[in-house]
Amino acid sequence: MTTRARTSVATQSRPTTSPDRPTPGAKPDVSPADRELLTGFYRQMMLIRRFEERAARAYTQALIGGYCHLNLGEEAAVVGLMSALRPSDYLFTNYREHGYAITRGIHPNRVMAELYGRSDGVSKGWGGSMHMFDFEKRMLGGYGIVGGQIPLATGAALAIDYRAGDEIVLCTMGDGTTNIGAFHESLNIASLWNLPIVYVIINNRLGMATTVDKASAEPDLYKRASAYRMASERVDGLDPVAVFEAAQRAVAQARSGKPFLLEVVTERLRGHSVVDPAKYRSDEEMSLVKERDPVHTFAAKLVADGLLDEQELAKIDEEVTLQATEAAAFAENSPFPDVSTLFDYTYATAVANDSHRLPGQPLFEPAPIPDYGVNQ
Repeated sequence: MTTRARTSVATQSRPTTSPDRPTPGAKPDVSPADRELLTGFYRQMMLIRRFEERAARAYTQALIGGYCHLNLGEEAAVVGLMSALRPSDYLFTNYREHGYAITRGIHPNRVMAELYGRSDGVSKGWGGSMHMFDFEKRMLGGYGIVGGQIPLATGAALAIDYRAGDEIVLCTMGDGTTNIGAFHESLNIASLWNLPIVYVIINNRLGMATTVDKASAEPDLYKRASAYRMASERVDGLDPVAVFEAAQRAVAQARSGKPFLLEVVTERLRGHSVVDPAKYRSDEEMSLVKERDPVHTFAAKLVADGLLDEQELAKIDEEVTLQATEAAAFAENSPFPDVSTLFDYTYATAVANDSHRLPGQPLFEPAPIPDYGVNQ
């Protein structure tokens, strides 16, 4: 599989196709390495799909609390992006993060345990669905505040540049995030200072329940980079190979010292979160979304190209379904964190006079009431 050379900023700012990929129905001459890569993409996509379905089921069983946002429909985008990173690169993402954590190399058991709020979770049970953190895997957080990750990711890129490192930062966000001030401030600084960062817009066309066209004066979100003279590109987020190739181009540019904005256009198979029934979407729209399901369409392509057969697909499905089931069992058997650890990670280092009082407890013990002998 070839990767196209980086082109000019003007060319990158336009939607692109991948002419080097085979046309439908063709039988490409695929090397063993490429065969392994493509089947690996499918396995990872299927694992995310079965994991997220199991998480949704656990939520309805009240085993997962709080907010929970799933990557259902975005599997190709997640896998393509993460496959373009080195282990030493840094990832910042938002609250829709389970698939990123798994594909980044965090064990599904630890991810599911975190959803359950258990001490064996990746954030020891205190982060939950939206706040996973693993410094070893260089996943520096999912963030519940819309856009909260963007200035932090930009700061991490500045730190890399300051010490002349060869790592890059990849920062993902939803389409709605492009309308907040921190997005524009961060892109401006990154372009001024030539920071090694790739900003990725996961555009599922719905900022919660509002379409991009109704929320953004410029709905072609990748074009926003032009205001900061930053290279950008839009890619089909339903094709893991296209995402992987585009991410490779973006990462290569960031590693050379120039920031990049990548818009990945994908779909959301369900509501904004597991409690959102998505009544704002028509039956016709949902029918089309399901028809374009990236997991199913990629499986069909692998079969058509002779890379996998139906039996092999079924075997992969069986194996990853078992992984998701085992992750749920691991999470349910993991202990809850002790309440005494609630404030252990409030600060990275000890802070003088840090309060560890629980809700409802006074800051100071009340002073005794003086006895002036009134009642004697």
